[in-house]
Amino acid sequence: PGVPRHTNRLINEKSPYLLQHAHNPVDWYPWGQEAFDKAKTENKLIFLSVGYSTCHWCHVMEEESFKSKEIGEIMNEHFVCIKVDREERPDVDKVYMTFVQATSGGGGWPMSVWLTPDLKPFAGGTYFPPEDGVHRVGFRTVLLRIAEQWKENKDALLESSHRILVALQHTSEIRVQGQESPPAAKEVMDTCFQQLSRSYDEDYGGFSKSPKFPTPVNLNFLFTYWALHRTAPEGARALQMALHTLKMMAHGGIHDHIGQGFHRYSTDQHWHVPHFEKMLYDQGQLAAMYSRAFQISGDEFFADVVRDILLYVSRDLSDQAGGFYSAEDADSYPTTTSGEKREGAFCVWTAEELRALLPEPVEGATEGTTLADVFMHHYGVEEAGNVDPMKDPHQELQGKNVLIARSSLELTAARFGLEPAQLSALLQECRHRLSSARAQRPRPHLDTKMLAAWNGLMISGFAQAGAALAEQGYVSRAAEAAAFLRTHLFDPDSGRLLRSCYRGKDNSVEQSAVPIQGFLEDYVFVIQALFDLYEASLEQSWLEWALHLQHMQDKLFWDPKGFAYFSTEAGDPSLLLRLKDDQDGAEPTPNSVTVTNLLRAACYSGHMDWVEKAGKILAAFSERLQKIPITLPEMARATAVFHHTLKQVVICGDPQGEDTKEMLHCVRSVFSPNKVLMVADGDSAGFLYRQLPFLASLERKDGKATAYICSNFTCSLPVTSVQELRGMLSP
Repeated sequence: PGVPRHTNRLINEKSPYLLQHAHNPVDWYPWGQEAFDKAKTENKLIFLSVGYSTCHWCHVMEEESFKSKEIGEIMNEHFVCIKVDREERPDVDKVYMTFVQATSGGGGWPMSVWLTPDLKPFAGGTYFPPEDGVHRVGFRTVLLRIAEQWKENKDALLESSHRILVALQHTSEIRVQGQESPPAAKEVMDTCFQQLSRSYDEDYGGFSKSPKFPTPVNLNFLFTYWALHRTAPEGARALQMALHTLKMMAHGGIHDHIGQGFHRYSTDQHWHVPHFEKMLYDQGQLAAMYSRAFQISGDEFFADVVRDILLYVSRDLSDQAGGFYSAEDADSYPTTTSGEKREGAFCVWTAEELRALLPEPVEGATEGTTLADVFMHHYGVEEAGNVDPMKDPHQELQGKNVLIARSSLELTAARFGLEPAQLSALLQECRHRLSSARAQRPRPHLDTKMLAAWNGLMISGFAQAGAALAEQGYVSRAAEAAAFLRTHLFDPDSGRLLRSCYRGKDNSVEQSAVPIQGFLEDYVFVIQALFDLYEASLEQSWLEWALHLQHMQDKLFWDPKGFAYFSTEAGDPSLLLRLKDDQDGAEPTPNSVTVTNLLRAACYSGHMDWVEKAGKILAAFSERLQKIPITLPEMARATAVFHHTLKQVVICGDPQGEDTKEMLHCVRSVFSPNKVLMVADGDSAGFLYRQLPFLASLERKDGKATAYICSNFTCSLPVTSVQELRGMLSP
């Protein structure tokens, strides 16, 4: 491409999504005072467009409407146009998404909202086609109608926007009612389990027919439910639901069998044809879930999936300074000479390509069998393509194959007269060849924005995997990323987290001119990561930083009147609502995770007011937890942790001693949702001893590493046998 015809203010931004729109003929502004002042001075409406860089329909609307000179002229004449990256500013996104969902019954991205000059929304939707169709009004028509309304009926629009805002403030309020206490754990857990059980897909796993999402929060809940009901049939079913779902996902096309990692979601019931973007938050949470599945089952299959996810993140989503990038796009150019991008082009195959890449005969197999025959059978490849046309509305995948493991190793081996071990090696060789061939294709766009919250989720994934799989390399990678956060996304002067930083020129790490301050989710996921990292590394500085951040979170976000934490700080006049999220989605809602964080913080510090705060959060969400806990499975899980009281597992010993290592390995290899781990190494000047004076009274027995199980700082008799310790760890 030559010199761009248009350049707008977004050229000065750091967000990859905003930069994608810097050459639109639309006079875009970033969210900020300059745009607000212009709208007020010129008495113009605001058109707000919110999306993210790996959003397929955002790309479509840009191609069709925002790159159109004619539509751009209409937008510039009648509106002040603002572009927002929802991953950079989840606060702005949430306020206006609450409006769009309340007024249209649906939501999604791109989000298109029209605001009065004082930022109150009065009309909105998601994707609009450029021109009128049989079933949909076109974007051009909507723009002209709204501009006309503003000219003719300004007062009515202003009145309507005010009424809408008052209604939203009322309906979005979450607060404790009267003297409510935390709901009973048994009732909440049983209801949530029954609701999940009813929505469970017995054949393919997962919790809906289609589209089908990984929903790690559901799996995490089921593992905890199993741990508390190990001997009951309900416990066995909970475990079966979680493990079967994880197995079917790993076999499916949602799992990238050639390039590793997981795509966002499946468009069908079978986990087959995915929406192809890959998000950091999915990789982090799924690494943790597969680690837990391995801890519980001992099945190496799950450990292999953990290694697969972490290989992908280490190779493709890692900045050389230690942070993690946000996402890879779904769309890419099929070849270096293609003019337009297609969804999934980087990942799909024709039967013809595979035959050309894998032509050799297979030694020892039935006569005439080639590598391609074996590979295509195992991964469900069909000559005419294996994608259901119903799942491919734009015919982008016609004649293509999305790899899905259709058969077990044993069955494929038997079909071709091979040994399973031999087949496994052959398939690995085939995957390696395909990986090399794929490396020649144009790569999808990489969003190199680095977010504190998502880096937190990924650090937890590496730390938990390192502990569960006894892989020190993963723990080191988690520590490297935590050090990156401390250097680039933490302001030591104010003691506060920042939301985002960016890969700059020459691979430097850059910050925007006015850094975005951290939101509640940044604090919550980073604190969780630091606790996970301490338990995996025993490095007390991570613990110290986690407790500092917890105090800061209390100061910035706690609601002393209605209880629980607001998603945003007070004092930003451009945010019309201060909200509390009430649903665990692709990521758990911060209030859900913070309940467990507060309980862990209390165990490591002795500050019992944090236990009280955890109870107040559960009280504030009590009605939702009792009626529809399936919308808050992570908070339902935390209810059980709250009522069962966390066990402090204290190991007295030299962290480098073999006997201590053996005990640590035992603790880390057992899934126990209600424990915190700490090592009392005898350093009375250390951070933990200063926080928890009771540690000084615990000592080694007979000079050996010794474990104590403590509850509310009262400890059991000392244990020196690993077998005995294992028995004591179950809830």
